[in-house]
Amino acid sequence: MDTALTRLVGVEHPVVQTGMGWVAGPRLVAATARAGGLGILASATMTYDHLAAAVDEVARRTDRPFGVNLRADADDADRRIDLLIDRGVRVASFALAPRKDHIAKLRDHGVLVIPSVGAARHAEKVADWGADAVIVQGGEGGGHTGHVPTTVLLPSVVDAVDIPVVAAGGFYDGRGLAAALAYGAAGIAMGTRFLLTTDSTVPDRIKQYYLGQTTSGTVLTRRVDGIPHRVLRTALVDRLESAGPARSLLRAAANAIRFRRLTGLSLPAMVREGLAMKRGNDLTWAQVLMAANTPMLLRAGLVDGHTDAGILASGQVVGLLDDLPTVTELVSTIVSDAEKVLQDSSRIVR
Repeated sequence: MDTALTRLVGVEHPVVQTGMGWVAGPRLVAATARAGGLGILASATMTYDHLAAAVDEVARRTDRPFGVNLRADADDADRRIDLLIDRGVRVASFALAPRKDHIAKLRDHGVLVIPSVGAARHAEKVADWGADAVIVQGGEGGGHTGHVPTTVLLPSVVDAVDIPVVAAGGFYDGRGLAAALAYGAAGIAMGTRFLLTTDSTVPDRIKQYYLGQTTSGTVLTRRVDGIPHRVLRTALVDRLESAGPARSLLRAAANAIRFRRLTGLSLPAMVREGLAMKRGNDLTWAQVLMAANTPMLLRAGLVDGHTDAGILASGQVVGLLDDLPTVTELVSTIVSDAEKVLQDSSRIVR
């Protein structure tokens, strides 16, 4: 399936696996690349050394293009960018808007820059700075997301910029890919659907927990880390929703210390990242501290398999999923089904 995204990146299919923390590791990314899609490593939960090892492992598993998701406000963002350039990584993805100089440096060295955006004005800004494409996620998506649904947000971004737009939030099958292409997108990006594959390293019992959810099984909450976050509704999330501010901040402080120990991040570096996050996202200090909750709570659920002590990011599509295909099966089915939908649609129009 030939689109502006496949031509830009050099992949076979316009299907992107998003950079989910603790989920999008070398095995899943390489499987996506081998299936003809674009897999993106999640580096925000990795140390620099872990990222370097992960990039090398993906390269050993496949010679096809892949990407790395970066945090522009990370204390070692420049060093990580140098790593991508040195290793010849095809795509740099950003969960938050990258700095203008980051985009320029990456593009000067042949690395494509594809930030995620949540509004047309954000897409316009990064496009003006030189971004090669954007991923736009509607409110149906899992993890950090907004309130505007994809069906409203996507066309507004497509109309606002002249670079390829990848649609995320609410996609899981070929009908979704066909619909996104009809809106003018160049492809789709999915998180929850890729999490629920046999190539995902998420514990099997957590995958079964996801598969047992209904379409109303998610909640968009600010009580995890201070900004809108779509997760599965669990007993822990209910407790977070009912907890008072003081208790929430104490828990966040404890998790910040745990995450610093896990990643080896120094206290001054953590303070600098907090300052950058505060400036870049217009957050209060309480929200910055709450943001330290996310990595450790996600790890408890997605790595350690504790639904009672962790959070489980999820898109609203979770209630529509009932199987665990391989990534190859998933991508090939989505593309073939999308082609059939588009062919049927053309006959209806005629």
